[in-house]
Amino acid sequence: MPSPKAKTPVRSGGSPVLGGANGRYEFMSLTKPLGRSSPPHLLHRQGSDTTAARLRASESPTRRRGSSSSTGSASGQAVPEEDGIRLNPSFVRVALSSLLAIDLWMSKSLGVCASEDASCGSVRPLMKLIEISGHGIPWLAGSAYCLYKSDSAAGQEVMLNLLMGLLLDLVLVAIVKAVVRRRRPAHNRMDMFATFSVDRYSFPSGHATRAAMCGRFLLAHLVLAAPLRVLVLLWAGLVGLSRVMLGRHNVTDVMFGFWMGYCQYNLVEMLWLSSQTLQGMLGQFA
Repeated sequence: MPSPKAKTPVRSGGSPVLGGANGRYEFMSLTKPLGRSSPPHLLHRQGSDTTAARLRASESPTRRRGSSSSTGSASGQAVPEEDGIRLNPSFVRVALSSLLAIDLWMSKSLGVCASEDASCGSVRPLMKLIEISGHGIPWLAGSAYCLYKSDSAAGQEVMLNLLMGLLLDLVLVAIVKAVVRRRRPAHNRMDMFATFSVDRYSFPSGHATRAAMCGRFLLAHLVLAAPLRVLVLLWAGLVGLSRVMLGRHNVTDVMFGFWMGYCQYNLVEMLWLSSQTLQGMLGQFA
């Protein structure tokens, strides 16, 4: 009976065991390079392993990433990165959304004169009168008339710069409204006095910017008694309050408008036209 072929023993680590002439076995490590004296089947195995390693090294990383991503998307296990970002909004976005919700809630709660049927609808005519007192047309017309009737150079200088500040306020507010394009509150009734195209937007409140700038201007350049100074401040505050009570603006529109008007006065002071400049301008037209 023919004896079975002798198999090459393999140790537990996976290294082949070669038998020697003296009956002892020699363990050869696969990590060491094989010489020419090594058996042919081990040399053939080493060559095939080297070729496979070269093929794996030459494979494009981009192709591997593309294949892995396509496999993951096909199996439904991989989640796109942008979806992960949407599912985990940032803290700043959550804070802004919360502030916006508070702003809308406060604006709706304070809009007690938005219509005649509101809780304070009887005060609506008074609020509309205060609204007209802060409109741009009465202020522009009044400043131009005072400039025309003024006899002193100092009075003409003050009225000219006030008129320039009012025109600057109109331009800046129109630019910001056109850029932001925030709609007016939903409970607002579009029955405002002398509106223009940009007046359908809410941010910022033009009445608030005008009240803040004109209030600072009057307190700085007119000699007023203490009760009159208090009335000027009270008028500016009532103009801003009327915008919210009538439902024309949100609370943040008025607050930003007050800040913007306060800064506009500083810009008017920087661009101040002196009486000498005024006389030169009038001389050119004469």
